[in-house]
Amino acid sequence: MSSAAVGAPAARHARKTRGLGDHVAGWSFAGPATLIILGFALVPMAWALALSFTDSDLMKTPENVGLDNYRALFQDPVFFQAVRNTGLLLVLYIPASLVFGLVVAVLLNRKVRGIGFYRTAFLVPYVASATSAGLLMGYIFDRDFGLMNGVLGRLGLPLQGFLSSPSQAMYVLTLIFFWTRFGFAVVIYLAAIQEIDKAVLEAAAIDGAGRWATFRHIIVPSVRPITVFLAVWGVIDALQFFDLVMTTTQGGPASATVTIVYYVWQLAFRYSAAGYGAAVAYTLFAGTLLLIVAGLVVARRRGAVR
Repeated sequence: MSSAAVGAPAARHARKTRGLGDHVAGWSFAGPATLIILGFALVPMAWALALSFTDSDLMKTPENVGLDNYRALFQDPVFFQAVRNTGLLLVLYIPASLVFGLVVAVLLNRKVRGIGFYRTAFLVPYVASATSAGLLMGYIFDRDFGLMNGVLGRLGLPLQGFLSSPSQAMYVLTLIFFWTRFGFAVVIYLAAIQEIDKAVLEAAAIDGAGRWATFRHIIVPSVRPITVFLAVWGVIDALQFFDLVMTTTQGGPASATVTIVYYVWQLAFRYSAAGYGAAVAYTLFAGTLLLIVAGLVVARRRGAVR
């Protein structure tokens, strides 16, 4: 028997052994992350979906109620109030974060003294804990002892209710949320602007393009995919708005600041209606998915993403 005939099976065996070793090595790296995703994401999602069809308080044996929890949503005024509050947050926060994030990023892209300090200053609110931000802003906007009313009083202007006013509280919370989150948009936009080909910017300057023309015709089109990403990220972020509500208003006054996620928490852990809370959570999931898919379809049709 020739050496080639003997060597062929050995080569195939070596390749199979090497392939098996590659699989073992790959799963040794990916396995822990996969288990974490399954254990902390997919399994709870499946459990919550099953829970949404039951009457459960997380203590007694769940009782199957079919679609009753989802039908009850249409007769729940607090749920619709939470949807309105969350929708207001989306409508105000998303455009503001994109516009101001891009403008501030353009300003921070300039070479001026102390630019590192300014860049850090815009990022600090984003990396600070939501609890500390909520406690700080709760003091600043306090109706009786807050800094804002102190300034208004010194100026001779009428004092405001701010977080204790049903007509103002959600707008104040949106402002606080914007302050704590839009630093992320600034950082991402700044990184995208710095990736724009310098030759293009220099050519525009040679052709006599001013700052506004450069911003409108070069910077804005160049960062369009980043804008889509930040819009999607902002929608997900805003729809999960919870921590600032917890540390400032607890949904008050008169449910004026109840958001969908906060309402889910109230139902599950304060009112012991975990089944109904799971139904609200999955309604939020479906709405989020529809918003993101619709936004991506519109962005693709306009050529912002591929």
